[in-house]
Amino acid sequence: MDAAKMTVSINKAINTQEAAVKEKHARTCILGTHHEKGAQTFWVAVNRLPLSSNAVLCWKFCHVFHKLLRDGHPSVLRDSLRYKNELIDMSRMWGHLSEGYGQLCSIYLKLLIIKMEFHTKNPRFPGNLQMTDRQLDEAGENDVNNFFQLTVEIFDYMEWELNLFHTVFKSLDMSRSVSVTAAGQCRLSPLIQVILDCSHLYDYTVKLLFKLHSCLPTDTLQGHRDRFMEQFQKLKDLFYRSSNLQYFKRLLQIPQLPENPPNFLRASALSEHISPVVLIPSENSPPDSETLIETEDLVGMDTLSHQSLSENTFDDIFGSSFSNDPFNFSNQNGMRRDDKDHLIEQLYKEIAVLRDELGNYKSENHRLVTNLKGRIQELEAEFAEQKHLREQAVDENEFLRTELEDLKRRREDTEKAQKSLTEIERKSIANEQRYTKLKEKYAELVQSHAELLRKNAEVTKQVTMAREALVDMERSKKELEDSYQRVNEHTQRKAHEQIQEMDQLQGALESSKQEVHLLKGSIESFKQEGQVRVMELKESVIDRVLQEAESIIQESLRQLDEPQYSSGTLSADFLITRTQAAVQSAEKMEEAWKAHMIDPSDISLLLPPLVQFAHRMSDVILQGAQTTTSDRLSDGCRTCGTEALSYLSSLRKDETEGRVDCSRVTAALKHITEIAQELRPPSLDIREEELGDLVEKEMAATAAAVETAATRIEEMLNKSRTDDTGVKLQVNERILGSCTDLMQGIKALILASKDLQKEIVESGRGAASQKEFYAKNSRWTEGLISASKAVGWGATVMVDAADLVAQGQGKLEDLIVCSHEIAASTAQLVAASKVKAEKNSANLSKLQLASKVVNQNAAGVVASTKCVMSQIEEKDTMDFSSMTLTQIKRQEMDSQVRVLELENELQKEREKLGELRKKHYDLAGVSEGWGDAAE
Repeated sequence: MDAAKMTVSINKAINTQEAAVKEKHARTCILGTHHEKGAQTFWVAVNRLPLSSNAVLCWKFCHVFHKLLRDGHPSVLRDSLRYKNELIDMSRMWGHLSEGYGQLCSIYLKLLIIKMEFHTKNPRFPGNLQMTDRQLDEAGENDVNNFFQLTVEIFDYMEWELNLFHTVFKSLDMSRSVSVTAAGQCRLSPLIQVILDCSHLYDYTVKLLFKLHSCLPTDTLQGHRDRFMEQFQKLKDLFYRSSNLQYFKRLLQIPQLPENPPNFLRASALSEHISPVVLIPSENSPPDSETLIETEDLVGMDTLSHQSLSENTFDDIFGSSFSNDPFNFSNQNGMRRDDKDHLIEQLYKEIAVLRDELGNYKSENHRLVTNLKGRIQELEAEFAEQKHLREQAVDENEFLRTELEDLKRRREDTEKAQKSLTEIERKSIANEQRYTKLKEKYAELVQSHAELLRKNAEVTKQVTMAREALVDMERSKKELEDSYQRVNEHTQRKAHEQIQEMDQLQGALESSKQEVHLLKGSIESFKQEGQVRVMELKESVIDRVLQEAESIIQESLRQLDEPQYSSGTLSADFLITRTQAAVQSAEKMEEAWKAHMIDPSDISLLLPPLVQFAHRMSDVILQGAQTTTSDRLSDGCRTCGTEALSYLSSLRKDETEGRVDCSRVTAALKHITEIAQELRPPSLDIREEELGDLVEKEMAATAAAVETAATRIEEMLNKSRTDDTGVKLQVNERILGSCTDLMQGIKALILASKDLQKEIVESGRGAASQKEFYAKNSRWTEGLISASKAVGWGATVMVDAADLVAQGQGKLEDLIVCSHEIAASTAQLVAASKVKAEKNSANLSKLQLASKVVNQNAAGVVASTKCVMSQIEEKDTMDFSSMTLTQIKRQEMDSQVRVLELENELQKEREKLGELRKKHYDLAGVSEGWGDAAE
């Protein structure tokens, strides 16, 4: 083929007539590029055309150039890159026109520039974009970064394809049959190349995204998924609209995308992906009308890899016979019919090989699908478990909300205690004022002493004057002899009286000096005594705390053999957790004691670890008894308690200098841990049945404890009425009467809780048994058990405190604390029951009403106790009217020392209360399993 014939075909294909490019002219241009192995002739002819002045001419140029880039010789891209800047300027120029072909030409030129840049960056991609999966993998060079960048470039490429697609449709009047008019076909014909490009780009995008999701986190690819979803919807809509046009129905079969986009988060979805294939009906032939475009040959070129080759297809591509080729291209290359048959046979063999590979791929896909289905089942099971955990978290959240309300109430109690401290400080200020008054009296005494000194000087002066008068009388003795005796006697008597008065004043002065000296000495002795008493107080506090710690452990050892502490209802894991906490507490106790030996004056760092050590040791002993009925574990707990008592006793005897350590206590705790690990149950079923039985036991035990407490209070009240009289009888009747009302309210609360619990089990267990329901809701069950125990324990402690108060041996403050504890336990029981109850349950309303009654009765106990305390305080009002100055000073200093002691004890008790609340919170969290999710 010579250049002249190719130039003629180019001029016929690219003309100013608003009609589709004839396929025979476009085919000639394509074959010409293969003949000359480049596009030099094409660009020589195009540069002579006025593309910048005629939009239709530029539109047809874009169409022909697009065909050359797709099906022409590979060197077409290289020869066209030198004209890239001219194409960019032309695109900008046509972009200024918003009507007609101007905007279409601008977008089409931009698309061709993007296509040239894409193939320049990715030379492995051919112009028609037909690649196998293996070639696609080689294009990325097995580097995830290359695949990531390649996907972005394909997205950009697809974006301009869709822009051209959408702009052409937007420029058409779809209300008429535009696809059968010459003008409509002129605009629609380039979309055949766009459809072919988009089908491949969509297929490669899906495969690359699945590959990226197998290598990168899903969050990193969120932008890729969003961009794919946008292009998927646009391409699906444009394919659907194109398939309904008569023009495209005659020339090619447009594929339809699936209803839903692929799920890239599920790797098995790749096997469900079907590559879109553009098909050309074999019976179609281009119409004779010059307004229709013959595109079957190039479409057939694009679909050779998707359908079997036949002689008809081959003829459709290159013509029905070689003689019909106007340029005799086949004869020039020496191709004969035998070569054609040989080529067909070779292609059939390749198809057979590909079919075998396809069978292997299907087998592998089947295996992957089976594995992925198993993985799906595992994920579904994990989802069900997570759902269950979420429900449990909701229950725990409700319980924590109740705890928060309890903490708020306790904070109010703390504020009340702060107010009491303020009252104490006010009294201290009053004592300071009294001390100021005493200082003023002392100043008056000093002033009186000065007056006495002045009087002494006056008396001395009078004595001197008397002596002078005596000399005068002797001088005039002779003259006044008659009156001398009388005057002399009178003068002597007067002088004698004055001398006696002076001696009395001198004695008073000496006594005043002695009294001032004694006051100064007593002040110094009081200071020294105060320092000694502070040191003695610190030692006594440590000794008292050690005694209290020993009594706590001794009490736990005493209760070790009682039936209620040897039921064996708790799990071994629970005991192991408590034992580990006790080991840590013992180590902290040893460190604190060593620090105290270095600085004995500071006991603030010693007391909290000591109290924590005693409580945790007691907790291990009692929990060990409730873990199992094993004699080994009971003996281990008893040994541990004995070692702890020995350790505390050695601390009381001041066995220091590094000889006192808690290694034996730690060894005993570790021995308990080893026994507990051996006693772990073999399966969960035993634990579930124990948990179900434990609910009934604890509710029954709580009811029995409350009933016993009510009976004891009634007995105490009857005894007080028989034995006591007067004010004591009034006090006991008031306190024990309010305690009786509280016990009755607790009994009603327990009954309402049982009814609500029965309703919850019956409505929530379904076909499961009662024990299975408790096991399934183990967190809720343990919370219910804990709340029930707290109510029963509070009632028992309240009775003990009331008994001691009635006997005159207890503290009224114990009743207030017990009342608050019962109110908090009641709130915990209501919250634990409310979690699983129906919102409109009648039993829930009864339980809430009973809770309000209990809170009111607890408030009544607090009010009665405070009233009694105020009566006692009124009787203890001090009377200072009969006290001397020295006694008042002594009492004042004692009061100051006592204020310091009380302030110190108050600070220690606040720290102790904070540690106890923290420990209570930790222990409650362990028993309720708050840390399971984090672990």
